[in-house]
Amino acid sequence: MKLISVIGSSTVSSLDDEYKFAYKVGKLLAQEGFGVVCGGRGGVMEAVCKGAKESNGLTIGIMPSYTGEEANPYVDIKINTGMNWNRNPIVVASGELVIAIGGKYGTLSEIAYSFILGKTVLGYKTHKVEGIININNSTDILPYIKG
Repeated sequence: MKLISVIGSSTVSSLDDEYKFAYKVGKLLAQEGFGVVCGGRGGVMEAVCKGAKESNGLTIGIMPSYTGEEANPYVDIKINTGMNWNRNPIVVASGELVIAIGGKYGTLSEIAYSFILGKTVLGYKTHKVEGIININNSTDILPYIKG
């Protein structure tokens, strides 16, 4: 199974646009047969996992702790690293491409690692970094995952 990495803020709530967008992305990825890999916590990570799970998809969380106790309830497979933010390159290296949704400095570091690793980065309301392909709708990812 191919995986897509989804990165973004851990602090957005279910009322936020980024959460709703990530949820739609998760559903679409699962419907298209892709697994989701993310940092496994709340916010965007929870939303993408929730959407994927509701469409019978596989979700993988690259967890910051050794125990994985901070995993959102929609993570199927927890990879407990004990690496905190140092896990960020693992999150992005695990996917065929990277979808950045919102985010702060952790997401910015993941975007940088994505480019270092030669990954395509699709972005929704995220950092304005040269090379990010801006998307406005969840379906905008389709040409990139089917290509």
